[in-house]
Amino acid sequence: MTSSAYPVPSSSPAPAPAVDRSDVENLTREEAAARAGHLQVTSCTVDVDLRDAAAAGQTTYPVRTRISFTSSTPGAETFLDYLGSSVESVVLNGETLDVAEHAGAARIRLPRLQEQNEVELHTTSVYSRSGEGLHRFVDPTDGQVYLYTQYEPADSRRVFPVFEQPDLKTRFRISITGPDTWQLRSNGAAVSRTPVEGAARGLDAGLVRVEFAETPVMSSYITALLAGPYHCVESTWRGGVADGEEFDIPLALLCRASLAEHLDAEELFDLTRRGLDFFHAEFAHPYPWGAYDQAFVPEYNLGAMENPGLVTFTEKHVFDTAATDAQHETRANTLMHEMAHMWFGDLVTPQWWDDLWLKESFADYMGALAVDEATGFTTSWISFANGRKAWAYVQDQLPTTHPIVADIADLEAADQNFDGITYAKGASVLKQLAATVGREAFRTAARRYFSRHAFGNATLQDFLAVLEEVSGEDMGRWAQAWLQTAGVPELAADVEGSGTPQRHVLVTQTGLDPATERPVSRPHRIRCAVHALDADSGELRRADVADVRLSPEDPAGRVVVEDLQLPAEGTPRLLLPNEDDLTYAKLRLDAESTAAVLTHPVADPLARATVWAALWSMVRDGELPARRFVEAVMELGLQITEVGVVQSLLRQADRALQAYVPAEEREALQARFADRLAGHLAEEAGGDRQRAAARTLATVSRRTDAQLDLLAALLDGDAVGRGIEGLEVDEELRWAFLQALTVHGRTEAAQLDAELESRTTARGRVAHRLALSARPHAVVKENALEQAISGIDEDGEELSNDHLTATVDGFCCGPPSLIEVHDATYFAALEDVWRRMSQGQATRVVSGLFPGARDLAEGQQPEEHPTARQVAAWLAEHPQAPAALRRILREEQDHLLRGLRAQQAARS
Repeated sequence: MTSSAYPVPSSSPAPAPAVDRSDVENLTREEAAARAGHLQVTSCTVDVDLRDAAAAGQTTYPVRTRISFTSSTPGAETFLDYLGSSVESVVLNGETLDVAEHAGAARIRLPRLQEQNEVELHTTSVYSRSGEGLHRFVDPTDGQVYLYTQYEPADSRRVFPVFEQPDLKTRFRISITGPDTWQLRSNGAAVSRTPVEGAARGLDAGLVRVEFAETPVMSSYITALLAGPYHCVESTWRGGVADGEEFDIPLALLCRASLAEHLDAEELFDLTRRGLDFFHAEFAHPYPWGAYDQAFVPEYNLGAMENPGLVTFTEKHVFDTAATDAQHETRANTLMHEMAHMWFGDLVTPQWWDDLWLKESFADYMGALAVDEATGFTTSWISFANGRKAWAYVQDQLPTTHPIVADIADLEAADQNFDGITYAKGASVLKQLAATVGREAFRTAARRYFSRHAFGNATLQDFLAVLEEVSGEDMGRWAQAWLQTAGVPELAADVEGSGTPQRHVLVTQTGLDPATERPVSRPHRIRCAVHALDADSGELRRADVADVRLSPEDPAGRVVVEDLQLPAEGTPRLLLPNEDDLTYAKLRLDAESTAAVLTHPVADPLARATVWAALWSMVRDGELPARRFVEAVMELGLQITEVGVVQSLLRQADRALQAYVPAEEREALQARFADRLAGHLAEEAGGDRQRAAARTLATVSRRTDAQLDLLAALLDGDAVGRGIEGLEVDEELRWAFLQALTVHGRTEAAQLDAELESRTTARGRVAHRLALSARPHAVVKENALEQAISGIDEDGEELSNDHLTATVDGFCCGPPSLIEVHDATYFAALEDVWRRMSQGQATRVVSGLFPGARDLAEGQQPEEHPTARQVAAWLAEHPQAPAALRRILREEQDHLLRGLRAQQAARS
């Protein structure tokens, strides 16, 4: 294997593969609309030749494409999108075009169109190492090569020339030539398998050409290819829609051969069948895509992708190390989310990325609903309240916040709007909508929407139209308030008239439109509850609840809740203005409620998750000292039954320690937190909460040496000697512990190499790279930074997406003095990184290396912190930098300032 020392190359490494981040690559909404205004695509045939994919060092592959389309403007010209290596030939309507002008271009110009057109192209495409396009992965366990595609929002153009926009749908007929021993799959079922002369390079195998059935009409970004020696398990679902004839859907699960023993096919097939039962009953529209394959693939950038007939998932959902119940539930949620997309997104597709919410918000909501109603998991909405919505609240308070129905001017903006607003806020608003109009009306609207727009494209107005029809209400004002206005509403419940018989609860909503800074009121249908201390259990239990409707017409956004019975004054109690988490709003707990929940556990699981989400918002807003939050997590959080909430709280406590706790408090509090986690390992004899604590202890130990001896003992197999039972120190935990020890200089490269050689896996290689970059030596940090910024490893090879992230993460570990000296290098490299790398890879570097966890000196103003000033100066000096790059920096700047302000508030 390659030396792990990662020395500085004797000469500068070759530049990363050039990606022209020019305007012609970044398709605008106006250009897309103009193209769709006169084109209709009849069919697209794509033939991909992967016969040499297994050969060592292979970087390209040939593709043949034929597209038939019509133009309502004969004589006009148009263009195809393509990001490949070369264009060998273009024949339009029998005329051979000059290919020289297309060398290195992102667009292939098609002049002198006729009413009926056919273009044939021979091109050479590039295997991806970034997870964008056709990704090529070599399994370090057995040397096998695996390929899969990921296209959303605009990366099918990395594989074949295409009209890359969601509203130019067509039927696709795809074929793959590859080794006859491989799984070769696409969206459609295989209809022919023809031997091809020759042998597959790099393999003792012949060749075969597999043709797949023509797809129904669909967008290019959800076409898919998969090739490699994948392990495959097959089954069938039989069912149908209400009062309809039953039919069969073939099912398949695929993963790398080296992970086959860990593929829990029985659980996955059970979830799949439950999901198909649920969605057929819910939507009353049969699954339209033939088979339902689900492939778990390596180095995946996303959780999953809804390619019809060939859904791809990160292989992190194949549990090769111990997994908590929360991980199983998260996987179930992801599976249901993607299945919902077969209707929301695939059957009916947004016309442009402005309406991305029409698929992602709906899939997020329906995924959580399906897990809750169709599986054995009981904490779906609890996880949603504490996890998904926390993501939305963070995103929606950034200076770059946007409405759910966003203004997406171009593809770069589209790529960045797969965020907490589009997913979790949109899903939260849909949950509130279902509570407002009723579940049956929501279900009927969805069914009518699919019936009316099947295999077509839709906009906000199309969905509102069916909603108005079934609800009988004017949805325009609702849409304006919830979908077309950004910002987080805030709900508060307070007691008025204390000390009098007229004591009552007042619910208030406040909020600002970030675009105008004017007050905004939204309609809410909520439940307000009071939880009082139960003397026997010592818990806060729900004592009374009342339904409340908040209207934009309410005076000053205030509603008196007169029928809510309050406990005697002096009794610890909680007022919760979003009981059952029916709406999307940040909660401001009153002083008595805050004191109560920081002292006593909340009995109801959903109320508990909602309360902890409110406390975290208060930490981020500087209203609750981070120290007090961390202490509450230690005292109460680790006792929570739902491990998903425990995992979320531990992540938040760790974040609080990094960014929100003042420097003078941090060292002692980090040590206390590490000690508490170590104690919890001994208290829990196995189980999910013990494992969650072990993972967090490894992360926290990167910054404190309080429990390093324990980690070393656990690595040596001395768990029982340390009073810890039931903890499986598997590959995941071994590397996590080694990384923590490495940050403090307690391992060397040889020990890390030996660990990798003892079990060479994909997980191990990534963890090994992170650990090596985390060593606390100046030369190591210099080398890691150079590799991250160049995208090139120590051998001059392009870093894959996972390895780039590991290099970045490893660089950021360790003494601040070794990292902060490189701030100037980071800022100087930003525009070059953005120009050379794909947007996904560049985002990893720009966001991952951002110097965000910094301390505020006594008496210093947050905006005067040197790093804050450095970011502000860069933004001021680079007004013409790409908007997507500036957005990342503005968001990271906001995270930095929020942490510094919380530190300042904690001192006051």
